[in-house]
Amino acid sequence: QVQLVESGGALVQPGESLRLSCAASGNILSIYAMNWYRQAPGKQRELVAVITSDGSTNYANSVKGRFTLSRDNAANTGYLQMNSLKPDDTAVYYCNADIILVTGELLDYWGKGTLVTVSS
Repeated sequence: QVQLVESGGALVQPGESLRLSCAASGNILSIYAMNWYRQAPGKQRELVAVITSDGSTNYANSVKGRFTLSRDNAANTGYLQMNSLKPDDTAVYYCNADIILVTGELLDYWGKGTLVTVSS
């Protein structure tokens, strides 16, 4: 029906950058909001950033000023640009989206995650 696939996770050193992608495919009419969560080892999943269909964004205080969201509505793809990465950013990053299907239903979908490791 609908799939969300994250990519871009990697092992990087502190201070480096990464760009994560979230590609949605399937019977999609439009994507309302696309969100990024992360879950570090032994911790609860936390909301990192949100971008709505009109491009409005919100960020967790821990990433504000370092992470930037963008989206390509035509490609049903969202991006999370992560700069000045810190070891505390190490986590599995999940894409979550509120998607309006061609049937008119509004449903919530999750990707399987991509691992970001920040270590020297």
